[in-house]
Amino acid sequence: MPTCGLVCAVEHTAGSPQPLAELVATAAVDRRPLLLPGVYDAFSARLAAAAGFEAVYLTGAGLANSRFGVPDIGLVTADQLVDHVSAVADVVGIPLVVDADTGFGNAINVMRVVRRLERAGAAAIQLEDQVFPKKCGHFAGKALIGVEEMEGKLRAALDARRSDGTLIIARTDARAVDGFEAALERAARYRALGADLIFVEAPTSTDEMRVICQQIDAPQVANMVEGGATPTLPLEELGAMGFSVVLYANAALRCAQRALTRAFIELRESGTSANLVDSMATWDERQQAVGKPYFDELEARYAS
Repeated sequence: MPTCGLVCAVEHTAGSPQPLAELVATAAVDRRPLLLPGVYDAFSARLAAAAGFEAVYLTGAGLANSRFGVPDIGLVTADQLVDHVSAVADVVGIPLVVDADTGFGNAINVMRVVRRLERAGAAAIQLEDQVFPKKCGHFAGKALIGVEEMEGKLRAALDARRSDGTLIIARTDARAVDGFEAALERAARYRALGADLIFVEAPTSTDEMRVICQQIDAPQVANMVEGGATPTLPLEELGAMGFSVVLYANAALRCAQRALTRAFIELRESGTSANLVDSMATWDERQQAVGKPYFDELEARYAS
């Protein structure tokens, strides 16, 4: 992972962050999954780091929803994603797991995107086997590219990375399209090719989740989507099954959505924020969250 930029939130990271590969390996041995909260902008990433998370997941759906106000149906571009990763990496020092959707094209596009995301600050890059434009893994109407085409894209991703410490996560959406056995077959092929982690999206039962971990010898990703196709299980149970990484990709965004909606309704109806004060961050909490004391120190250091 590149060195954090000038505005790195050093106050949120004690010492050097542990490399993501080590965190995943430890999670696999201890049977306690690495819990990754989804963050959707640099501010939410700062808050996650301040809360003590060791790494965060830059959610593609969260980027589409929060920055552009659109659903997760493949409307974000590669340039927009790279810019997003760079902004987050500049203010947090912990590893960033990046949702890169389908890689924005064929194997050559994937190679370029992986290099750009790695330079921007990605510690892991997730690629999926949907047809572009993709859809959220828990939406209906998904379609897949051929398994051989996806293997070519994964080979390109593995060849493109400059550091073996940059992990490649292979996600298959085959469960909802071609069935569970097809998803297992694809997952096994992606692992045999060299993918560092395997992500079978949207299994529909705890039995399927157990079988994924039993049959695919790889660090596994579980995606907890409240209201989605997959059962939402406690971290300990997921660890006992064999999952190494657990995503809560959009829990924070959905909580923020509800809080914003309530605040806007209150403002519209009452014409004042008086009834919102108790549910707000204080003025000082807000400034601390964005590192203002750090910038105050810089200002004093470089004052004429």
